[in-house]
Formats: sequence, structure tokens, C-alpha cells
Amino acid sequence: MTTEPVQIDRFIMIHAGRNDAWRDLTHSAEAWASGKADRKAVEEKLARLLPTEEFFAYPSHSLLAGLQERVARDDAAGAVALLRRISGALLTRAYRERPGEWDVHDEGPADAVADVLPPTMADHGHHRPYFEVLVVSNQPAARWPALADELRKLRRKEDRFVYEAVFVGSFEDAFCAAAANPAFAAVILVEGFPYRSRHDASVLRSLTASLPEPSSPEESALKLAAGLKRLRPELDIYLMSDQDVETLAGDPATGSIRRIFYGVEELLEQHLAILEGVQERYETPFFDNLKKYAMRPIGTFHALPIARGKSVFRSDWIRDMGEFYGINLFLAESSATTGGLDSLLEPTGNIKRAQEMAARAFGADHVFFVTNGTSTSNKMAVQALTAPGDVIIVDRNCHKSHHYGVVLTGAQPFYVEAYPLTQYSMYGAVPLSTIKRAMLALKAEGRLDRLKMLDLTNCTFDGHMYNVRRVMEECLAIKPDLIFLWDEAWSGFARFSPLLRPRTAMGAAAEIEAWMHDPASVAAYEQQKAALGDAPSDETLLSTRLIPDPRQIRLRVYQTNSTHKSMSSIRQGSMLLVKDVDFHTVEAQFHEAVFTHASTSPNQQLIASLDVARRQMELEGYGLVMNAIEIALKIRGMVNRHPLISKYFRILGADEMIPAEYRQSGFVDYLKPGITWANIVHAMREDEFYLDPTRMTLVCGTAGYDGTQFKGLLADKYNIQLNKTSRNSVLLQSNINNTRSDAAHLIRVLVEISQEIEKRLSVGGPEARSAFDARVKSLMTDVPDLPNFSRFHAAFRTDAGETTPEGDMRSAFFGAYHAEQCEYVPLFGAECDKRLKEGPEMISANFVIPYPPGFPIMVPGQVLTQETIDFMRKLDVKEIHGYERERGLKLLRADAVGAAKRR
Repeated sequence: MTTEPVQIDRFIMIHAGRNDAWRDLTHSAEAWASGKADRKAVEEKLARLLPTEEFFAYPSHSLLAGLQERVARDDAAGAVALLRRISGALLTRAYRERPGEWDVHDEGPADAVADVLPPTMADHGHHRPYFEVLVVSNQPAARWPALADELRKLRRKEDRFVYEAVFVGSFEDAFCAAAANPAFAAVILVEGFPYRSRHDASVLRSLTASLPEPSSPEESALKLAAGLKRLRPELDIYLMSDQDVETLAGDPATGSIRRIFYGVEELLEQHLAILEGVQERYETPFFDNLKKYAMRPIGTFHALPIARGKSVFRSDWIRDMGEFYGINLFLAESSATTGGLDSLLEPTGNIKRAQEMAARAFGADHVFFVTNGTSTSNKMAVQALTAPGDVIIVDRNCHKSHHYGVVLTGAQPFYVEAYPLTQYSMYGAVPLSTIKRAMLALKAEGRLDRLKMLDLTNCTFDGHMYNVRRVMEECLAIKPDLIFLWDEAWSGFARFSPLLRPRTAMGAAAEIEAWMHDPASVAAYEQQKAALGDAPSDETLLSTRLIPDPRQIRLRVYQTNSTHKSMSSIRQGSMLLVKDVDFHTVEAQFHEAVFTHASTSPNQQLIASLDVARRQMELEGYGLVMNAIEIALKIRGMVNRHPLISKYFRILGADEMIPAEYRQSGFVDYLKPGITWANIVHAMREDEFYLDPTRMTLVCGTAGYDGTQFKGLLADKYNIQLNKTSRNSVLLQSNINNTRSDAAHLIRVLVEISQEIEKRLSVGGPEARSAFDARVKSLMTDVPDLPNFSRFHAAFRTDAGETTPEGDMRSAFFGAYHAEQCEYVPLFGAECDKRLKEGPEMISANFVIPYPPGFPIMVPGQVLTQETIDFMRKLDVKEIHGYERERGLKLLRADAVGAAKRR
């Protein structure tokens, strides 16, 4: 038997790895049973499994004891039979539905197929959702099975849910269990448990080495509660204490605890409290009422003939639509806002309640449901928070909705540039030094008071995540009332991963809020203020990690997320999250923005899906996101390490997507040998930019394909869909919908494509190789430089600073509505070249957005430069919004716009 200690804090790939480990153990037992191997391999692998299996309810203590007993008595056939049952039940999750799976003597289901089919495809009878409860106990481990039995006896047929208890005996074990087991929905802390685990938890200890161990059982329980809430905010935590519970309940330090019980005097109340806590997350106010509405006999005399489905199911011509979608879709349609429904424009009932529950789930003060996509959420936020003449520092490469929002509101954009990744025809994110320099420039101009908002994309399309807390803290040190709008369209799911949450707007805002209330924050500010002196230079401020004055901060944070992009919401489902201490001053404006942009006829099913998406993420989001991350890491590893695939394709690592100067921790990539979750946490905390592991940039130019070509090949021939492309890459995104089967399909397809390339080059001879190499060179080496924003024309800078680049884009945009102020110049030809050299200046009349890269390379009022024209001429994409090839570039005539502005 191996004596090497088993680490219990290896959390990277633990969820997928657990099933693999059980399957591997089963194979070893099968080899033992067939005489191809001895018992030793089975014993060693089982010994390595057991420590972390303590963190899961299944397989139960009796099943594990039965397995160990069969191995010990040399019963290979019996061990194989039991291992096959356990491994199969874990894979299909049959143990959640079949009580017999917990019985060591049960022979398994009569119909195994029923356990792998979705519930809608197999008759499972009444379904009760299953979860697990972590019990951190002060009792000897020998008593844990009996205590678990006592909890099972509390079950009633009236219970909406069913749960199993998992017992651990230390602070460290509890933390590791909560990280490892996504099925936990609640935690019971029984005072008196020790701090240290009897197992090896060296990675965890490396992170907590600077923290003092709790000095008392009470302190240990409260610190564990706080730590678990930081790890998984969705967990309900209960405390069982034999102390003065009345006094304890009034202690602010118990804020992480849902309810405190005195000893074990009320086990049934504890059981009911657990179920009630889960029920509060399970409730979906709008969806629940919509289901009830669909069951009622309704006479409809409003403007929605499709409601109730009669016009569909009674038709000879469109009945197939009803057969495809089913009757419930039509029964749940209505244009009414009464009778159990609600109004999205002015919610007072179940939509209001659903939005409040979403605010709780996402750590916001307020949430607005949006049914027109995050494009609308962004425009709503910009309209509500800025006015004509306000200055917005905005990433020039952000989604077009932000630019159009600026046009609508009349604010002046101060464009800042992200660092370029020229080789891949994409941008990264905006360095903090660039943002600070912009703010200090406005301050030097005496225009800092005009700056209203910082508007950034997090994460970017390609996966760059800001150090959100640091950005906000340093900006607030310069302007304490600055508003932050974070477009998190692609990373709404990140709230439910402890590795990503601190990089979200709401996660960072919560950390800043807690820091503001810590007395040490004032001391830290005063210490830095004294060190900097009364008049620090801009260069000093740029090179210093600035600390804001917590007494002056007005924390005003907004986050938009495309719920449909990363959660189980119907397309166009979006949320706008608010954490703003001054929201009361703009609430009326927000409602006006809702009235402006929201439809008066929102889709009921879309609203319901937002409600349901919140429920799912609160109850199983942690596990779903961890699974998405694990799938992405598996794909990364297989592509980059496969001997054939890696000849032609590779997925870019953090070191290729983020320059070293922005990776202060030294983090290189998730696939670097020896990497642990402690390294990842350190990078997440310290690095200026961090790569979302679920977003994978697959380089295809080295295989001779441009991004658009390769996207089409995957879709047309292999039924693999993706959306974002660049000149020489495509973006793969894993999400909560993906499975390991999806990953296997992708890998198999890449193998097949690589084999076809090999065959083509082998058959084609030197000519084929030469043509291939030339194609790769054109895609990977002969890439156009990415253009930066040039400047606004002087006609649109009459209300701008002398040295700062903001401009009046709204006037330029609407100036193009007057045909007499516009002209067209062919992109290719002598006229364009002459204008660049001799003038008059060419002024863009509209947004020009090529796909890829998908950001505006021209905006209304922008002066076109050689850099921009060269990029346009080198583009070989088919889709360019705002550009007509036949007519050329649409421009504003400099003489006309000057005269118009003077008028």
C-alpha cells in the first residue's frame, strides 16, 4: 500500500476527475478479476480516492465499507460488481433518484436506460430535487453514520426536496469539501471542531499561512462561516452552539449565518429551516405565476391572437408550428399585465419580486430585467447616467451599443485604447495606466468635474478580465464619485465561480464596500497621503497603486450581463445590475430609460427564462461553472498536447494573450506543469489582467484557414457552431451547456481536419507545400497593423479640452442626416490618397464596423488617417457595417459641418 499522503485540496479538474478516478479504479478491478493484474493496484487507487470521497454523500459509508471489505477478502468479482454500480450511478446521477443505489446489496435498476435519459424522456414519477448538506461536526467520525441516519428520519413525504448529509471534522476539511462538492446547498456548523485536517492540505495552508488560527470554537465557527460565504455566497449556513445563543445572535460577526440553534434541541426545526432556505432560492415568482396562468381558462379579447393557441391549432396551414413548440408556449402567451402577471415597464408584483431575487443572487442592490439584449441594457445605463456635455472615458473597442448610447445621450466620448494583439488581429484590454493618464489629463484641464463615467468591457470578447477592484479603487482615488459601467455581457456566469467572482463588477464592489467599513482603510489612505505629499506629480500618481479616501467614496457601480450568453435564458435575455449609493438620485432617469428602450410588449417566456436562470445559478451554478472551466481546460490540454492537432492548431495561453507586464504574479498558463489553484488565485488577485479559462482562442491560420473560412467549415461539414473570428483564429467558448461529449467531438473533428491537411500536403508534393506555407505566412505574418482612434475634427471639439481628445459625436452623427453635408470617396483610388496628403481632411460620417474584429474603426466626426485607410484596404472580410463598396467612404464635408456648427 502507498504511504504517500493524499492532498485533499487539489480542486483543478476535481469534478470531472472524480468520475474518471472511479472509472479507472473499476478498470483496475476488472483487470484483477480477469487475472491480468493483482490486487495491489486496486488497493492503492482506492486508498487515494477515499480521503476526498469523505466530501461526498455518495457512495455512502456502507457502500465504501462494503467495497473495502470485498477487496480485503480477495473477492475480485464482488468488488467489480459493486464498483460498476458505483461508477455508473455517479455518471448517471441515478443515486439521486433511486434509493436502492445506496444499498450495498441492491442489484441495480431493471431499466438502466431510464437513468440516463432526461426526465422528460423517461418516466421517473414524482421528482424531488436532490442536494447535500455539509455538517462540520465536533463528534468522533465513528458516530457520523448514525448521525446521518438520524437526519434521514426527519424526512417527510410533504418535503419538496430531499437531501443527504456529509460530515467532516475540521475547518480545513469543511473548506475543501465546499470547494470540491457542488451539490452542497447548506452548511451546519457545530461548535467545537478543530482547525487542522488530518489529511494533507498544503495548498490551502499556503494561502492561509499569514492568517492566525482561530483562538476559540466560537471564533472558528464564525471564521469558517465567513470563509464559506466568500467561497460560495449562495450557501445557507446554520450554527449549532451550546453558548449564550441569544447574545451570539446579536453579534454583527454572525452576519454570514442564516440561523442559530441551541445545541440539538430542535432537529426538526433545523430540517425545516434547511428546506425553507432552499425553497427561497427555488422559488421563481414570475415563472411560477405564468405556469398557473397557463392552466386557467382564459377568454382573450386583447391584441394577441396567438395567445391560447387557437389560431394555430385550428389552422390547416400553421398547425405544424403548434406541434413543434407545444401547447404550453401558447397558453402562457398574453399581452395582459394583470390576472397573476405583471408589467415589465413598471413592475409591482411577481416581476418586481423576481428582480429582487436576482439582485440577491448577483450581489446587487437592484436588477432590471431586459428583453432586448445587453445592447439595450448598455444604452439604458448610458442614457440614465449621462447628459449632453458629460465626458465618458470609454474603451474604443467596446460593443457598438456603447457608442450609440453616447450618440443618444449627447455625452462626449474620451476614447482610450486597449493594448493590441496585432498578430491575431485583436485587442486586449485597456491598461490602468492609460485610464489614470486620461483622468489626470482631464484634471489638468480643469475638466475632471465633467467626467461622469468610466465605461469598460469585462471580460472582453476574447477573455481578458480586468482587476476590477484595483481599477475602481485607483480611479476613485482621483475622482471619488466616478460612475463605473462594466459591460459583462460575456461573463455573467462569473459570479458563481470563486476564481472569477472577484473580477466582476458586483464582486469587486462588495469587496470595496467591506474595505470602506474597515477602520484600517482610513489608516492606509492617510499613510499613503503622507507618503505622496501635498502635490505629487502625475508620474508619481501613475506609478503608485493609489488608495482612495474611504470617507469620500461614493460607490456607484453598474453591470450589464447577457444572461442568454452564459446562463439558461432565452436569446436576448439580459440583466442590468445596480450597486449605487446614489441610485435614488437617478432612479427616475432610469425609469425613463426603461420607457425609452423596453418594448411595451415584452415576451413572457423570455422574462420567465430570466427568472429560471437565476434559480438555476443560485442552486447549481457553482458546479455548472466549474464544469465549464474543466471542459475548457481539457480542450486546451488536448489541442496543445496532441501530436497531430498541435502541428496545425493551438489554443493561446495567458502568456500569449496578456503581455508579461500585466501578469505581475508571473502566471503563464493553466496548462503549465505543477500549476495549482493557489497559483490561479494569486494571479486572480494580483495581475492587472486575467484570462477567462472558458474562452479559448484557437489559432487556425497555421492550418491555412482564416477565421471566417474555418468557422464555415466547422458549421457546414461538422455541425460545430461558434461566433467570433479573427484574421487567423476562432474563439471557442465553453459554457454551462457543454459536456465532455462535446469536447470529444471537437477533438475528433480537429484530428480529422489535421489528417486531411497531412494527406493534401503529402499528395500535392512541393507545390502544395509551397502554396500552404505562403497561405500560412499571409495569415500569420503579413497582418495589418491595428489602427488607433485618431481624433475628432475641430468642428466637433468646440466644447472639448485643449489637450484631451473628447468630442461631440452626437452632432457628427446627426449631421450625416443632411445629404448636402455628405460626400463619398472611394476607398481605393487616387482621390483618397490625395485627400490624405493634401486635404481637405476626410471626416467619417458614420460608424464603420468590420466583422472581424467587430469594433468601430471609424466613428462619426473622426478624422481619417493613413493608418485607418491602410487597415481598411488590407481587410479581407465580407461584412463591414457602415461601408458601401460601390459608393466608398461616407464622409462629412469639412466646409459644410463647420458652417452647420456655426449656425
